[in-house]
Amino acid sequence: MSSDESQRLLDPASLAKVSGLIVRARMIVEGSITGLHRSPFHGSSVEFAEHREYVPGDDIRHIDWKVFGRSDRFYIKQFEEETNLRVQLVLDASESMTYGSGAMTKLDYARTLAASLAYLILGQQDAVGALVFDDKIRAEAPISQSRSHLQDMVSVLAQQSGQDATDIGEVLGRVSDRLKRRCLIVLLSDLFDDQDRLVHGLRRLRHAGHDVLVLHIMDPDELNFPFNRMTLFEGLEDMPAQLADPDAVREAYLVEIRDFMRRLRRDFRNSGIQYQLADCSKGFDQVLREALVRRVGGKR
Repeated sequence: MSSDESQRLLDPASLAKVSGLIVRARMIVEGSITGLHRSPFHGSSVEFAEHREYVPGDDIRHIDWKVFGRSDRFYIKQFEEETNLRVQLVLDASESMTYGSGAMTKLDYARTLAASLAYLILGQQDAVGALVFDDKIRAEAPISQSRSHLQDMVSVLAQQSGQDATDIGEVLGRVSDRLKRRCLIVLLSDLFDDQDRLVHGLRRLRHAGHDVLVLHIMDPDELNFPFNRMTLFEGLEDMPAQLADPDAVREAYLVEIRDFMRRLRRDFRNSGIQYQLADCSKGFDQVLREALVRRVGGKR
């Protein structure tokens, strides 16, 4: 990766905009954020928390016999775990992600979002990993909480050029098989794939106990269809190019894209998956803030 690419993805002025945000999963994914609050899970952990009176059904292994000897009453030892949030970033680098009407392609925009999230997560002493895919996994940085891990992750995010079609459902299945512990999984993609396979793959992750956040990367051209002259629309991911009068197809296109996004939101909501539109015309700090505030507020 060139120094220019690294500087662009980790621009201090840009990252400063989001440095105050806290990445946290709404669902507890095997722990809590170290240093901010204690995990609500109690068990065989490293730190004693308190006693409470024994009730039938409690594990007798946790009875404090010294307290019993002094009080002739049964009390249970409770512990608090301090475990780190684990985040898996999953970046779509397929051909359709190379489109861009502004200064950045969708892929570059998604890379910047992913790099910013990694920066935030490692900064709060949590663990993060990244993988990049199209129709298969192309590159991967393992989950780690080392601050020195950031450069490795950015290198993985930056090296893919977006040349092949995507198969999100297949890749998500492989992600589920690889993860042995529960995580917050952040998918960054334009979601241009078979919707049934996509939703099935995300549901599989939810059923495995993972929390899921989808950042839907969309260029403003795709959202608004601003074209006003005869235009040759290039086919992406094995679709043929087509010359069309924008005025003749605009209404039908907008109906189709809005229905596509409505169905995604519905299916994600019904599956307990958080959805956040990432419009590439917006600052990435704004997109992250909206997504993370919704997580803290408990909204999908």
